[in-house]
Amino acid sequence: MERADATPRAVLYSALLHLGIVAFLALATLNCTHWEDVFNFLHLPSPVTCTRPLQLAGPVIEATLVGPVGAPPPPASRHRQATPPPQPKVAPRFEPPKPAPVKVLPPPVQRPDIKDQEKIAELAQQAELAKQQQEQREKQRMAELARQQEAERLLKELAKVKAESAATERQIRLEQQKAQQLADLRKTSETQTPQNVPPASQAMTGQAGKDNAAYIAALQNAVTQNWLRPDNIPAGAVCPVEIVQIPGGQVISAKALPSCPFNDIGKHSVEAAIERSSPLPYKGFEKEFQRDIIFNFTVTSSQ
Repeated sequence: MERADATPRAVLYSALLHLGIVAFLALATLNCTHWEDVFNFLHLPSPVTCTRPLQLAGPVIEATLVGPVGAPPPPASRHRQATPPPQPKVAPRFEPPKPAPVKVLPPPVQRPDIKDQEKIAELAQQAELAKQQQEQREKQRMAELARQQEAERLLKELAKVKAESAATERQIRLEQQKAQQLADLRKTSETQTPQNVPPASQAMTGQAGKDNAAYIAALQNAVTQNWLRPDNIPAGAVCPVEIVQIPGGQVISAKALPSCPFNDIGKHSVEAAIERSSPLPYKGFEKEFQRDIIFNFTVTSSQ
């Protein structure tokens, strides 16, 4: 009796046989080059050796077949051009391939944690506060500068007003001096006539012939306090004046000598100052007193 599993085994063997036949036929269709590629891929020694066409180095020679199997020659042209000799082919120079550029990936973005975020926010707040404080200080500085400029402007205006006021007062004082000098000149011209001025008993030089520094200083001080100095008289100038007085210092007459360098107004101003100083210093200077004296009036820098 046959076994029950004989039939499936026979079918399996039959299928394997057919597959082997199909694989043999497929391998038979392969050429020699494909066989070598297959055995090289499997790293096995190739049982067959393929013959390769012979390759010779040198230029390629073009040839034309002649004979029954050759193609008919081309028709001859009337003017046949000479065929240039073939140029040798230059083998291309081998250049290594350029390496592909390496792409550098950007560093990964670091995500700050919560503490870093709080620190950044605190720093930003501090920077904003510092900026506001700087702006406030700048505003205060500008306001202070504006106040200083305004104060300087007011001081300049005040100084200008003071200068104008001083100039005005000085001009008024000069006008008053001129008016007083003119009045004194008229008064002197009216009162000093030849019959009113007694002649001197003798010619005198210096301070009545005396060299008493105290008496001279007293006369200088008394006359200077009552003198209105004109603008054109320089300091250090000396004007000799002939004075006639009586005991007690009352001035009878005062006449500037021709050697006085002052002009007429200056001379009359000194004469009027001597008359306004009457009585001249007398008490304590009785021994130095003389009726007729020549007083050298000196202009000091303090006048």
